[in-house]
Amino acid sequence: MEISQTKTVPVVAKEIRIHLKVSDMFGAAIHDDAGNELGGQEDGYVPDFMPGQHYGDYVILNIDLDTGLVTNWKQPTAEQIEKFIGGDSDD
Repeated sequence: MEISQTKTVPVVAKEIRIHLKVSDMFGAAIHDDAGNELGGQEDGYVPDFMPGQHYGDYVILNIDLDTGLVTNWKQPTAEQIEKFIGGDSDD
């Protein structure tokens, strides 16, 4: 006989994927190893070096629930960071 029954089974939750629309209001700053701000932007587009297909409007981060590390991050180039600090990050 078949009946309807809900069973709870263990699963491993691994990652949270955050998609946040910033509506041309992205702000961030680059700091040196002493904590001094080198530059950045306020109220701008999401820079090209940020992960995901964001089209300048979305912050897309995949975060490992165990470690807190961003798993989709790719190291930006020095040129990308220099452009961001100089206010020219959406080329």
